[in-house]
Amino acid sequence: MPHLACNLTVGIAYNKVPHGKEKMANMDGIIPPVNKSMASGRRAQPALLVPQESCEVWQATSGSKKIEQNNADFGQNSNSSFRSSAARSGVRSPGKKYEKEGGNKKDKESSGPMGKGGEQGGDSGEPAAQIRFYTWDEIQKHNLRTDKWLVIERKVYNVTKWANRHPGGQRVISHCAGEDATDAFQAFHINPTLVQKFLKPLLIGELAPGEPSQDRDKNSQLVEDFRTLRKTAEDMNLFRASPLFFSLYLGHILAMEVLAWLMVSYFGTGWITTLILSCILTTSQAQAGWLQHDFGHLSVFKKSSWNHIVHKFVIGHLKGASANWWNHRHFQHHAKPNIFQKDPDVNMLHIFVLGDTQPVEYGKKKLKYLPYNHQHEYFFLIFPPLLIPVYFQIQIISTMIKRRFWADLAWAISYYLRYFITYIPFYGVLGSLCLLTFVRFLESHWFVWVTQMNHIPMEIDSEKHRDWLSSQMAATCNIEQSFFNDWFTGHLNFQIEHHLFPTMPRHNFWKVKPLVKSLCAKYGVQYEEKPLGKAFVDIVGSLKKSGDLWLDAYLHK
Repeated sequence: MPHLACNLTVGIAYNKVPHGKEKMANMDGIIPPVNKSMASGRRAQPALLVPQESCEVWQATSGSKKIEQNNADFGQNSNSSFRSSAARSGVRSPGKKYEKEGGNKKDKESSGPMGKGGEQGGDSGEPAAQIRFYTWDEIQKHNLRTDKWLVIERKVYNVTKWANRHPGGQRVISHCAGEDATDAFQAFHINPTLVQKFLKPLLIGELAPGEPSQDRDKNSQLVEDFRTLRKTAEDMNLFRASPLFFSLYLGHILAMEVLAWLMVSYFGTGWITTLILSCILTTSQAQAGWLQHDFGHLSVFKKSSWNHIVHKFVIGHLKGASANWWNHRHFQHHAKPNIFQKDPDVNMLHIFVLGDTQPVEYGKKKLKYLPYNHQHEYFFLIFPPLLIPVYFQIQIISTMIKRRFWADLAWAISYYLRYFITYIPFYGVLGSLCLLTFVRFLESHWFVWVTQMNHIPMEIDSEKHRDWLSSQMAATCNIEQSFFNDWFTGHLNFQIEHHLFPTMPRHNFWKVKPLVKSLCAKYGVQYEEKPLGKAFVDIVGSLKKSGDLWLDAYLHK
């Protein structure tokens, strides 16, 4: 490949910046080595612009690389000298794009359209020498519904149109607009390298040299240490699932389904038999709920496609729900836990007020949809008994139809066909419906107490743009470990570890826990853990506290 010499000059370094590290020439005087893809003739993305006064010219051959230094050593220049030399050379401010044509520069207007990321070079394999730099101030303006940019490993992407095609739903990716989404990207994808092929056409530029990798004054050292912790967990194979664990887990669910049928077949439909049968089916449904959660988070198989297939089977055929509905809702919760208008789990439809700020806002505005000072009492009548059999049931069916999730609908129908074929011969149509409703009623209590004990007593507020570790720790807490707690909660007693590493198989949470606690202690981040009983009590106590705040604001502010 010929010299990529600069006339003005534009020096181009071809290299993938390692995750969490910055190798920007104007900051450290470091120009990364030539990527092997250059030597093989493959196209690579330009990484930075270097002015004439401090340009290193790179030459790549099939087996070697040579660096020629032009003028002063760039590594000795300060930030200010870079800016002054850039000004003398005509290099524009962040947001401008340059094109190298026959050794001359040419300003080129470009809006960075969706799907037109980095323009490729000709058949020779040499890319066009162009790139755009952006400041955080500019990026943060693009966080609108019709205009979404985000940053991953210092690369800037325009995801405005792609958001509608995002497999995890357009809302979860929209919640990260205008921010550094590197940790969220790593957390949700089991093969980030594969996903990069979808991002490549969306690339519109990079963070400007001198811009920090994290937005809004986040603690860069904390972020770096967390990414190091994640790399350590990967090296410990903590993201590798145990086939035996999940096979046995699925087996014990199927065994309960068979046991329920055998009971009614041999002992009839008496009240005692039906009550025991209901408890067995409730346990089966609750445990199937925890298992579908594992496949939904891609934490079982190495290939996403296999996780998706089994996820549809478990949540669809074993539970009668929708995988896509769950994905689109649950991933928002993980991306922005306990954040109003972003986490659907804290959207209480004016039935409850949560946290410390929402009750005061409602009180000041004299909003009284319900007597919120009694919400800790009517909680027992509304939330646990009605969430699954009423609210979720209506939402799931309507979502599958409105959004045309026909595959999910087919899986859900297979569940109801299997259920009614099994129990109509014993209970009839009406009796089978009553049995199913009662099972959903019991399961709803189990689900609500387990899922809310980790979140409702924690901080619930508007967006504060924290780093990944801090935001997850503020919204989650753990429950003490025991064999029963692990089984009863589906290992959601390790809610902290699960939120930090959603794709980690749950049987490995206890192994990464000491590393997380150590990191939190280093930076003074609260790591909260409590007994199971206290966690249940804290739900009611938190609701009472929020209700009292509302009443005080309603009467006196």
